[in-house]
Amino acid sequence: MVTGGAGGIGAEVCRELSRRGAAVAITDLEQDAVDAVAAELRANGARSAGYAVDVRDPAQVRAVTESVAAEFGGLNLLVTLAGGSLGTPRDLDEIGPDDLDLVVDVNLKGTFYCCQAAGPYLQAAVAAGGAGAVVTVSSIGGRQPSPVTGVPYASSKAAVVGLTKRLASEWGPSGVRVNAVAPGLFLTGRLRRMYDDMPAGDRRAVLDAIALARFPEVREIVEPICYLLSGQASYITGVVLDVNGGRFMPL
Repeated sequence: MVTGGAGGIGAEVCRELSRRGAAVAITDLEQDAVDAVAAELRANGARSAGYAVDVRDPAQVRAVTESVAAEFGGLNLLVTLAGGSLGTPRDLDEIGPDDLDLVVDVNLKGTFYCCQAAGPYLQAAVAAGGAGAVVTVSSIGGRQPSPVTGVPYASSKAAVVGLTKRLASEWGPSGVRVNAVAPGLFLTGRLRRMYDDMPAGDRRAVLDAIALARFPEVREIVEPICYLLSGQASYITGVVLDVNGGRFMPL
């Protein structure tokens, strides 16, 4: 199950998982959007279905997770890509209570609700001899100050790291692995527009701070996510995989 699965990165994750043989449940806000991605995957021979859900609503999340498990005969893997700065202001004096609530509700609470709902199915899958793994999505903006995102985004994405490590500890004995990716500046959608609107000197400074001296391709976050879900990462849990081209290098 991939939340935010109709977005730019989310849809690519769904495509790659299907290419690797997974049956993919795609969730996002709009039914038409998830149906389109699911139809594409089915046309290529994959098993897939789309589900509209607002991850801020725990009742919706529980109901959809139950539907996914019933439709697919269980649930082994979860990717929580639903999130972002969601059109809220970057600068502190422009951020209102509704902006803070929206970003925290989607990024942090939405991730929590999805993991909470999926947990029993993931543990049951492992108990039955299968796999059980989660990849949550933090951000470089939750790991160090970012020039393009504001305090609500930074706070919520930092909190996703704590959530990930706590779940990894709590679910470890059952065999369910929980890891996070922290993408750097993948210039899709609003981030591209924000970057393009920055002064030339600021844009140059952003690029100069990346050790590899380039922005990433979408596949360069898709493949790490799929790796962490795979059996190749069977002894990896509770980690944050920084995918940022060397812009942030924690010791």
